[in-house]
Amino acid sequence: MAESNENVPAQKLPLENRVAIVTGSSRGIGKAIALHLASLGAKLIINYSSSNSTTLADDVVSQINSNKSMNNSAVSAVAVAVKADISDPDSVKSLFDAAESAFQSPVNILVNSAAVCDEKHPTIMNTDLNDFDLTFSVNTRGSFLCCKEAANRMIKRRGGGRIICVTSSATASFRAGNGAQGRGAYTASKAAVEAMVKILAKELKGTGITANCVAPGPIATDMFFNGATEEKVKKVIDECPHGRLGQSEDVAPVVGFLAGDASEWVNGQIIRVNGGYI
Repeated sequence: MAESNENVPAQKLPLENRVAIVTGSSRGIGKAIALHLASLGAKLIINYSSSNSTTLADDVVSQINSNKSMNNSAVSAVAVAVKADISDPDSVKSLFDAAESAFQSPVNILVNSAAVCDEKHPTIMNTDLNDFDLTFSVNTRGSFLCCKEAANRMIKRRGGGRIICVTSSATASFRAGNGAQGRGAYTASKAAVEAMVKILAKELKGTGITANCVAPGPIATDMFFNGATEEKVKKVIDECPHGRLGQSEDVAPVVGFLAGDASEWVNGQIIRVNGGYI
């Protein structure tokens, strides 16, 4: 007679009960990251900035909470949607306050995924100053504010932590021979974040907090397709050894690894997730 598994304790998930903020997680790469971290046991703050994304954020929350309730009907909500503009310091503070209030726990993991990219893909000579300022406001200033808030709070609680910024393989594309033309402001904004995170990792010496970047290559998201011609898409696919565009789900497991205990020895790094495109 087969032995019963009824009394066998459930295996603890790697991120069980850890609180994670994922900015820009109502869609695209951020959404895939949030869903993956939830599958590893994390409690999620689904951040979005525009009222147009409220329904999308609520759908992500519902998906996470529905999956959790199927496994354990006694578990309360493990995902909450919070609207916040990460380029505004007061809004960032409120985002972290909301996370601590929702789960009665400090934030253990920050994944800064929110970003914008000018869909006109102008050359640097033709980049509008307002578009340039918006790109840096969200991509660079937003990353700075979120990293700053996360680091200060994690240090105060003396429990270590994980800070992960989603950047872009475009910051290396011009060195590898693949064109980043038409994305000058976007690429520069992400390169600044990569430099900042490397320095942050050094400054957090002795705290148990790691800081890293995950730099995807071309990923099949709305941001990639906005303004992209068929010829551009085909060229990108042809240049990738796998012969396809990346998917958000290709990126999420790398972030999941960096968010966990096994990644302690990975610090101050830029991990390029691009299928060999660059």
